[in-house]
Amino acid sequence: MKFKSLLAKPFASIIAGKVKKEMLRAVEDQESILQDLLKTGKKTEFGKDHKFDGITTYENYKQAVPIRDYEQFKPYIEKIKEGKHNILWKGQPIYFAKTSGTTSGVKYIPITKESVDHHFNTSRNAVFCNVTELGDASAFDGKLIFLSGSPELERVGGIPTGRLSGIANHQIPRYLRTNQLPSYETNCIEDWETKLGKIVDETIQQDMRLISGIPPWMQMYFDQLIARSGKPVGELFPNFNLLVHGGVNFEPYKAKLFDSIGRKVPAIETFPASEGFFAYQDSQQHEGLLLNTNAGIFFEFVPATEIFSENPTRITLKDVEVGVNYALVVSTNAGLWAYNIGDTVKFVSTNPYRIVVTGRTKHFISAFGEHVIGEEVEQSLMGVASGNNIRITEFTVAPRIQVNGELPYHEWFVEFEDVPGNLDGFALEVDQVLRKKNIYYDDLLTGNILQPLKIRPIRKNGFIDYMKSIGKLGGQNKVPRLSNDRKIAEEMEKYLQAR
Repeated sequence: MKFKSLLAKPFASIIAGKVKKEMLRAVEDQESILQDLLKTGKKTEFGKDHKFDGITTYENYKQAVPIRDYEQFKPYIEKIKEGKHNILWKGQPIYFAKTSGTTSGVKYIPITKESVDHHFNTSRNAVFCNVTELGDASAFDGKLIFLSGSPELERVGGIPTGRLSGIANHQIPRYLRTNQLPSYETNCIEDWETKLGKIVDETIQQDMRLISGIPPWMQMYFDQLIARSGKPVGELFPNFNLLVHGGVNFEPYKAKLFDSIGRKVPAIETFPASEGFFAYQDSQQHEGLLLNTNAGIFFEFVPATEIFSENPTRITLKDVEVGVNYALVVSTNAGLWAYNIGDTVKFVSTNPYRIVVTGRTKHFISAFGEHVIGEEVEQSLMGVASGNNIRITEFTVAPRIQVNGELPYHEWFVEFEDVPGNLDGFALEVDQVLRKKNIYYDDLLTGNILQPLKIRPIRKNGFIDYMKSIGKLGGQNKVPRLSNDRKIAEEMEKYLQAR
């Protein structure tokens, strides 16, 4: 055992023990966090506007602070960008995380001195909990890579601003700097394809042991490594033993990634966002991600079907139920208050509190009242594909309403490794599974309102070419799985596989 793993193993054990203790007091920690947030928040402009001085209970808080999205927060953010202090949180943020919104254009999410450590410490906790369970800290003796955006930051209102993944690069502790690849210069390259080539140059001869990133971009990295070396990734990097991923559901990419590696390696799922690091996989033995209940984030949960209602039901952790689809609402020590982050989750356990991410509040299809969500689509497609030994590279789904006298349907744009010989039969099988998962969708087909879904095969690398065409190739960017309109679908028609 080498020096770093020798030191990491007992430290990992201490962190894992701390996490286990926090599991037992999650509800109490959440109640304390709300009070702590209000204590600081009442000195801010937002706190004065919402009379934080008079808030003593969660019920008071719900009455005083409505759920907001970015557009409704924007006036406060604009004041911070003008250089004003004590607007959403004390002082000013130390960073803005710059992210793209589906309706708001570019969003600037504050990261404060109080919140920034939780972004790194939570990823550390995820790795250390799994290292302790696996009994193997050897990943720290080799090289690690996080496929991320550029760490170069601009200034907006005097505040360093960039992608969350780029900001996170500035938080890597000194003891890991010598392990980290690629070089700073390579990480600063904006063009993803150029950057990826340089990353391969710098890592192909190294002892890579931990690889982290969004699954589709990890797959592109693996594809280039294999093309250059002629070897599976696991043979090229024989000591590679931890894969850390987040940003999108792992299941559609899992089989191909492990195929590319040539063997299974422990995979750790994380749920980070610009607004906070919400949950992480703490164990290889249990389903779901452990909710991050003691990290400066107060969680609220709204039944997903009510999130856009005028007076939605809002509950705290102690009242959640297993299996219910909730929209996630957060108040944080970065100065977000009852903020709808746009993600939906389900609890798979309440002892401890573990979740799975089920989709996006704005990424669904309900052109006819069916309200099909991402979890249902992904499970239907990937379940049938797995049962038929079919590999899926990427996909997106949209409604098709105007169809020249035919009944409308859901149109699925799917990039296969190899298109099934009986594509119509495959599509029908997927449709039947989806009907079992969503009774509203089933009713619409039974009532001849819709016809069964249709699959349009996308040519090889079609989704990559689409992302390149809109300037979103690489980094933390991802293709929405579901759209309730035809904007993405119309673009994807340009990348259909020739017949």
